[in-house]
Amino acid sequence: MTTGVEDEVTGLRNRRAFFSLLKRLVAHAVEKRSSVALLVVDVDRFAQINGAYGFEVGDQVLMHVSRQLLAVARATDYVARIGDNRFGLILRGVMNKGHVELAIQKAFRLLEVPLKSSDHSIKVTATIGAALCPLHASHPDILLRRAEAAILRARLASLRHAFAPDSVPDMDISELWDLELQLAGAIDRGEMVMHYQPQVRLSDLRPMGAEALMRWNSPSRGLVSPSVFIPVAERIGQIKKLTIWALNTAMRQASQWASGKGKLSVSVNLPGVLATQHDLPELVEASLNLWNSEHVQLVLELTESSLMDTEHAFPVLARLRDMGVRISIDDFGTGYSCLAYFKNIPADELKVDRSFVSSLLTDPASADVTQLIVDLAHRFGLTVAAEGVEDETTLHALKRIGCDSAQGYLFGKPMAQREFVLWLNNYDNALAE
Repeated sequence: MTTGVEDEVTGLRNRRAFFSLLKRLVAHAVEKRSSVALLVVDVDRFAQINGAYGFEVGDQVLMHVSRQLLAVARATDYVARIGDNRFGLILRGVMNKGHVELAIQKAFRLLEVPLKSSDHSIKVTATIGAALCPLHASHPDILLRRAEAAILRARLASLRHAFAPDSVPDMDISELWDLELQLAGAIDRGEMVMHYQPQVRLSDLRPMGAEALMRWNSPSRGLVSPSVFIPVAERIGQIKKLTIWALNTAMRQASQWASGKGKLSVSVNLPGVLATQHDLPELVEASLNLWNSEHVQLVLELTESSLMDTEHAFPVLARLRDMGVRISIDDFGTGYSCLAYFKNIPADELKVDRSFVSSLLTDPASADVTQLIVDLAHRFGLTVAAEGVEDETTLHALKRIGCDSAQGYLFGKPMAQREFVLWLNNYDNALAE
């Protein structure tokens, strides 16, 4: 008889007990400034095994996997069954990714031993996703999602295992903790500011809006790059708070832009981790209601990789579009492009990645990819924006291939609110001549 915290088939901890344990261990790691790793092990072809051999053999497979993972675990580690064919392995006190890699390879070696069942010999394989605290997350929920997303990352790359993407430059553990502690109170201390980079319509080279870009002005570190503090915010569970601040700040400041310019758009970057959260439309609606302006069009930008979970992301984005919000897919062409999702893609715009734009004139392949993106987008009723435009020759090349809008240093660098308003009021379309 189980105690209510055990899985009936394997005798391991069940998902509920596992997550309770994960919360305690992550909290302990945060308090002691140590590290912990999470492996999520997904048994391959489990549905086919059940179909071919029956559920009894399927249960034997689960018990086989649980025994091998228990053999990987040290006395301080924990194993649980967290889904139908999914297991969790918590490794305490790991030093680095190499330490975790050793555990992963040991698991693969043990799983190479076939399961002997009646008249059958079954080779059981698995795909493993790994995430470390604090490197990938300092919040248990996010740590689990990062490890589970790494499984998809591995399968898309035809690999047996993968780590969650490294999200910060090389830092020692103490520096990571210090950065997290400082960021946690940055909004309340008024250290976050918003800059705006102009966006121009290519048909007449008139301003059409701006992309809002967060900046953290840390008293001790100076300006901290978003490439550093955004992943940190995701790890410590602060990304929703930062995004709400960004939405409200961008909408409030955009409502102060010159109305004589007509309706202008303001684009706010949406972290991929929020794209699948069911309450996102309510958060956006609250901001729209608070700072409603008939002169402002809100655009939410998210990266192409955020669309991997189409089952959850597409309905959320569709609800946002129903509210009048435009959706822009950023860095298009560098992620997980899939023609299949274009049939129902809930987006209004594709942004060509700057890597293609910067080599448009020198690399025929970049020019071909850009042209293909423009043609594909227009076929499906989407507009196309180019980022990283720095010279007039590139600008005219983009106009020739049908790109709809652009941003880059040719028009203006990211600037504070006051500077952007001055730019907006003084801008002329001399480039059009």
